[in-house]
This record gives sequence, C-alpha cells and structure tokens, in this order.
Amino acid sequence: MVEWTDFERATIQDIFSKIDYDTVGPASLARCLVVYPWCQRYFGNFGNLYNAAAISANPMVAKHGTTILHGLDRAVKNMDDIKNTYAELSVLHSEKLHVDPDNFKLLTDCLTIVVAGQMGKAFTGEVQAAFQKFLAVVVSSLGMQYH
Repeated sequence: MVEWTDFERATIQDIFSKIDYDTVGPASLARCLVVYPWCQRYFGNFGNLYNAAAISANPMVAKHGTTILHGLDRAVKNMDDIKNTYAELSVLHSEKLHVDPDNFKLLTDCLTIVVAGQMGKAFTGEVQAAFQKFLAVVVSSLGMQYH
C-alpha cells in the first residue's frame, strides 16, 4: 500500500480540480502519439495519424484523451486503493488490447509535460514529485496484470 502525505493528497486533488480534461487529455495523448509513434499501433482504427497536425486534429484521439483523464479521476477518488480500482482496466489492456505496459509510462510523461505547461510556475518541484508519484502508482496498477 502506498503512503500519501497530506500535501501529496491535497496536491493531486488540486491539480485534477483545476485542469481542463477536454484540453489536457487530448493534448497529452496527441503528444504521446507524435513523440512515440510506435504507440500508434494501438489506435489503428482512429483513422489519419500520419503526422502531428492530423493527430492533434483527430476527434477520436481527443475523445480517448479525455477518457484517459476521466480514468485518472477514478484514481484520485480512490488514492488508498488504486490497485483494485484499476484491476479491470489492467486486465483489459493486458489480455484484450495487448498494450505494452511501458507505454503507460510514456503517456504519463507526456501528461506531466502538458500539466506543467498549464500550471506554469505553480508546478514546483514538490508538486511535480507528488504528481509523478501518483502517476507511478497508476502505471504500476495498470501493469499489474502483466506480472
């Protein structure tokens, strides 16, 4: 079980209360698909992913990016039991979608960059550490089916 400080809990809740899911989610997924093009193989039914402009303008990328952020919201609401919160998603991504679990880390790195850009100077080292700890727990939980 992960131990959360009061600062970490408050920071994570604050970040998710302030970000615009319909902006941050799509921007994070689009960044991931552009910077790590091998991740595109999981989105073959999304249509045109041929270049950065096409990816950024793709409505299916935008919709799934928003879905991902709402999925993270589940972890925010269940910080003491993220592992069980994501048990079904772990099975889905492992057994049905066959997603390489390393891609979860790549996506969270992109999310961190987008959130940092949105927050500006408020994204201090302490805030980043709390955010990345939270995301590491999410990534570990999503990858548990692979172990």
